[in-house]
Amino acid sequence: MSGSGGTPSRASDGADDRRSFALPPDFPIALDRGTSLWSGGRVATGGSPWKLVRFGAAAQPYLAALRRAGPRGLADSSSIGRALARRLLDHGLANPVPAARPGSHDVTVVIPAFGRADELDGTLAAIKGLPAIVVDDGSPDPEPLRRTAAAHGARLIRHPRNRGPAAARNTGLRLVETPFVAFVDSDCRPVDGWLDALIPHFDDPRVEAVAPRIVPRPGESRLLARYEAARSALDMGTRPALVRPGAKLGFVPTATLVVRTSAMRDLTFDEDMRLGEDVDFVWRLADRGGHVRYRPEAQVTHTPRLDPRAWARRRHEYGTSATALARRHPGRLAPARPSAWNLAGLAFLAYGRPLPALACTTVAGGLLARALNGTPGRWTLSGAIVGKGTVADAAAIGHALRREWWPLGLACLAASGRNRLARAAAAAMLAPIALEWITERPALDPFRYTAVRLAEDVAYGSGVTASAWRHGSFQALLPDVRFPLPKGRNKGGR
Repeated sequence: MSGSGGTPSRASDGADDRRSFALPPDFPIALDRGTSLWSGGRVATGGSPWKLVRFGAAAQPYLAALRRAGPRGLADSSSIGRALARRLLDHGLANPVPAARPGSHDVTVVIPAFGRADELDGTLAAIKGLPAIVVDDGSPDPEPLRRTAAAHGARLIRHPRNRGPAAARNTGLRLVETPFVAFVDSDCRPVDGWLDALIPHFDDPRVEAVAPRIVPRPGESRLLARYEAARSALDMGTRPALVRPGAKLGFVPTATLVVRTSAMRDLTFDEDMRLGEDVDFVWRLADRGGHVRYRPEAQVTHTPRLDPRAWARRRHEYGTSATALARRHPGRLAPARPSAWNLAGLAFLAYGRPLPALACTTVAGGLLARALNGTPGRWTLSGAIVGKGTVADAAAIGHALRREWWPLGLACLAASGRNRLARAAAAAMLAPIALEWITERPALDPFRYTAVRLAEDVAYGSGVTASAWRHGSFQALLPDVRFPLPKGRNKGGR
C-alpha cells in the first residue's frame, strides 16, 4: 500500500493527457472494489498504486451514480463524465467494463516453442481460426514441431539455437501484420470467448496490453495439483486490475498476453533476459504511460509442473530474475517498504509495549492529518490510512521473511516458542497464509497447504539470494524504510 504510513501520493492529471486519450462516449466503467469514497465523495482512496485523490463538487453526483451502479458499471457520455472516467481509470480507482464482443478479431497469435509438440498441438487447436506464428526456439528435434504446425496451417520459424522466450516472441512479432498480437505459450490453451472479452478493452486508447486469467488445467488429484488449483504462480486472481509497478498487482505473466501491435514498434522484449522478461516488459509499458489491464473473465488453461523437484526448481529460477530486474528498475524490487513509524509501532507491540506502540501510531496519524490539511474529515481519514498501513506493513514484512529473507524467517519459526520477537515475526509470516486458506478453501488441509506455501516461498527466495550473491548486487534483498515527515500539503505525485 504505497503511502499508507505517511503522506499518500496524489497524482496530478494534465488536460493534454485527458484530451489525447479521450474515451468513447459509450465506454462503461465501474469503481474498483478497493476504492473507498470519503466526505460525501469529495475524497477517494485506493488505486494503482494506492493514493488519495480529491474531487470537486461537479464530480460528486457522478461518483454517487457510479457507486449505485456497482459492478455493472456506468457510461456517461457528457464531457464531465468522460473526463472523470478518464481520471478514475488512470488512477486505477475504476475498471472498464465493456461488453464482450463476439465475432472475428484481427489478431495474430505468436507461440514460442521448445519441443513438446503434443502441448503445441493443444494450443493450436484452441486458437483454431486465428493466424498463428510458431517460433521453434532451437528444439533438438525440430521435426515434431514442424509436423504439428503444418497440420494446423500455422507458419513456422526456427531459431538454429535456443535464444530464450523473449527472442522467440520478438522474432514472431516482426512477422505480425494485424493490429493486435497475442503471445501464447505452447502449454497454454485459451478458453472459447477469450478474445471476445479482451479486445473491447482496447477501445480505451491508453490500453496497450490486456492479460487473461491463467489457471492450471484440471484433472489431476495429486497434492501439488490441488495446491496449484488454489495458488498457481501464473494465476493473478479473480479481481480485475490496472497493472503497474508498486500496485497491488505489479505484473502479469506473458504466458498469454494480448498487445496492441503499434505499442511494440519501439518496445520489445529484452532478449538478454531468460527469466523476468515479462515483468520488465510490463513495467516499461507502464513507465511510458500505457495501461496494462488484467481481466479474469477471460481464461486460459496451462499445464502445471507437478513433479516436486521440477516445481521447486522453477520457483527457484523465477527468483533468480530479481537481480537483473533490480538493475534495470532500481528501487522497485525492495522486498518491503515499511513506514518507520509503523515499524517502530510494530516493534513495540512485538515486545509487549502497547503504550509506546499507540504513541507511534498517534504521531503517524497526526503527521498525516497535518499533511492532509484542508481535506474534509482528515482525522478520520488519517486514522483509517495509518491503521491499514500498519497491517499492510506487517504483512509485507512477513512476506519478506518467507521469501527474500527466508533464512531469518526460518530462524524465527524455529525460535518462536521461546522468543517474543520471533513469535511476532512468525505470526506475521503465518497469519496471511491462514487467511488465504480460510478465504480460498483449497482442497488441502491447512497444515499441508501451509507447508507447501512455505516451501514455494523458500524456493523463490533462495533464487533471489543465490542470484544476489552470484552477481554481488543486493538491491533485491534490502528494504526501503520510509521516514515520513510533516511537509504540509503534498500537491505532487510520488
